Amino acid sequence: MGGPWRTETYRQLATPLAEVLGASTAKALAPLKLATVADLMGHLPRRYLSGTETTELSGLEPGENVAVVAQVAEMNAYPSHTRNGRGRLEVKLSDGSGQLRATFFGKDHYVEYWQAQLSKGVKGIFVGKIGIFKNALQMSHPNFVMLDARGNIVGRADQAKTSMANQVSRSGLVGIYPATSKMPTWQISECADLVLDLLAGVDDPMPPKLRSRLGLPELIEAYRSIHRPESIDDAEQGIDRLKFDEALALQVTMAYRRADAANHAAPPMKPVDDGLLAAFDRRLPFTLTKGQEAVCQQIFADLTRTRPMQRLLQGEVGSGKTVVALRAMLTVVDNGRQAVLLAPTEVLAGQHFDSLRALMGDLGTGQTLGAPEDATEIVLLTGSQSAAQRRAALDAIADGRAGIVIGTHALLSDTVTFADLGMIVVDEQHRFGVEQRAVLQGRAELMPHLLVMTATPIPRSIAMTVFGDLEVSTLREIPAGRQDVQTTVVHAQLRPAWLDRAWQRVREEVLDGRQVFIVCPRISGSEDAIPSGLPDPSVTELFAYLEDGPLAGLRLGQLHGRLPSGEKDSVMRAFAEGQLDVLVATTVIEVGVDVPNASMMIIMDADHFGISQLHQLRGRVGRGAHSGVCLLVTYTDGTSPADERLAAVAATRDGFELAEVDLEQRREGDVLGAAQAGGRTTLRLLRVLDDAELLAESRAIAEQLVAGDPHKTNDWMADMVTETELRANADFLERS
Repeated sequence: MGGPWRTETYRQLATPLAEVLGASTAKALAPLKLATVADLMGHLPRRYLSGTETTELSGLEPGENVAVVAQVAEMNAYPSHTRNGRGRLEVKLSDGSGQLRATFFGKDHYVEYWQAQLSKGVKGIFVGKIGIFKNALQMSHPNFVMLDARGNIVGRADQAKTSMANQVSRSGLVGIYPATSKMPTWQISECADLVLDLLAGVDDPMPPKLRSRLGLPELIEAYRSIHRPESIDDAEQGIDRLKFDEALALQVTMAYRRADAANHAAPPMKPVDDGLLAAFDRRLPFTLTKGQEAVCQQIFADLTRTRPMQRLLQGEVGSGKTVVALRAMLTVVDNGRQAVLLAPTEVLAGQHFDSLRALMGDLGTGQTLGAPEDATEIVLLTGSQSAAQRRAALDAIADGRAGIVIGTHALLSDTVTFADLGMIVVDEQHRFGVEQRAVLQGRAELMPHLLVMTATPIPRSIAMTVFGDLEVSTLREIPAGRQDVQTTVVHAQLRPAWLDRAWQRVREEVLDGRQVFIVCPRISGSEDAIPSGLPDPSVTELFAYLEDGPLAGLRLGQLHGRLPSGEKDSVMRAFAEGQLDVLVATTVIEVGVDVPNASMMIIMDADHFGISQLHQLRGRVGRGAHSGVCLLVTYTDGTSPADERLAAVAATRDGFELAEVDLEQRREGDVLGAAQAGGRTTLRLLRVLDDAELLAESRAIAEQLVAGDPHKTNDWMADMVTETELRANADFLERS
């Protein structure tokens, strides 16, 4: 294979699985986010089972795909007694205290076959999905192998389990992989086995001296130890090598970014005593918080330098990041250059456009009749604008009339030409990849200053990794006048009357002249079974239910991603202008939507959201003169792990505290990912809480390596950076 790789090792690891395993197998592996040889080799077993241990059955949860080591306590066969009927075999598995039922269905001769393969009183490994039947946990048609007292295979069930039997026979250990129904764990093991043979003899790109100094195994040995484990210790050493590789690749990439930024020249932006910023400050109807003043001073200091600012501004919901960013942009305009604000959605870009124009008043109307002498023009550029609107915006950007430009991905188009771009502000940075912001940075003769913002509070360990190329500023203080938001968890299945009361409360808020958000996790057709008597918590279904039922007579609107852009804008505008009482929406209203009159939010199926997302959503209410109410509606029974998340959100409004709780609960490396409640993220193997020391160690090593090779002439280091950038960009595309 060719591509961007310099080393043969990285070329082989980048080989698509379809080329080595076939198209059908690759398709079955795709839902696990396994596309290349490197992906499969880095797909770690969740755990290793030994045939001599027994699994604790009481910890199993319905819906889990599991592998258990358990003893066959009882078997009962129920023949069909008809030629074409189906019999069944019921097996009770035991861990010595708890039990799990395994059931097999089929013609009588199959029942007899399964009964012969199983041995009462003997242990086996059983793999399948946990379900519920008659209020008891059950596995239907689990795959299994039986074990002797030493944990070795004593018999095989059917041909489908041959690879699992082989795996156990080699070492007494079996790796249990994250799997799907179409690609079970033993088939993943079989795929890994085949790929390992193909990688035999591959060179380790890491320098032997560094590997020896760190006490790490060679790369191919690490893969073997993980997928063909001789012992748990061997497997752990192999995992340590892969985790170090990931940490080092990340930190080398960040070190090169820092070095690259430091080597570029940027236009210095010096304060202007009586310019646009000074005029804006004189009109500001409120006093900046101490936190805002401190962060502004940090940014102004960065802007005076001749190397580009690289700063992350993280702030609590409602902490006033927009005003801080605007003051920085006005400084840029005072210096005769342009500032651009890049937003991830048209709704958010429109909100920024409206809020910045409202803040600036006639200072943002450009050189029109009656405008102040220092006024600049603010323009908006989005993909859904008419040809005339787009042409007018592009002209104002190109000739410099627009000192402040706000837009979506449309700003990345080749048709956009800036007169003199001096600063880029990226809102909700995690929605954009490095390549996307680099497009704008390349539109200026001197590299523009960069300020990225997020309303998702970031733990320090995350900032060190995901944003390791940026200096971090934090706004914790909430401006005076922000209202309290009371948050309550509503278990609708346990207390249906509470949901009825919630709809009544919506009416009361509307009668008092206020507005309400109702947020749903899906547009239509809920995936889960809905408890009897409760409404479907999707936008289209819930909208119809409320319009004809509990909220009949109120002015309802619905907003979701499938609506045409023009319709989305008109619905949001109607709600913002008070023409709608209630907005039933997906999370398109999560960030940046500012409706001060909205005093209540109901989040349906709240257990489907992560902590950070719930906190973001809640921040949309209590932004005006009235205190807020946020109801987290869940159809769970009150005992699921998701209920812990809901309780944490209800207990505090401190986003930084919630960010730490979120990180602790999910153990994920990227709390900024779109799938807040789980899923694969930019960090594949690392867990920033567990691996903080490894990240710090790898950062120090990366600094030394990059200092010794500032121009990226080393093939291994170049390939590390390429892999990291490609993964980050792929994750960005997947989320956008």
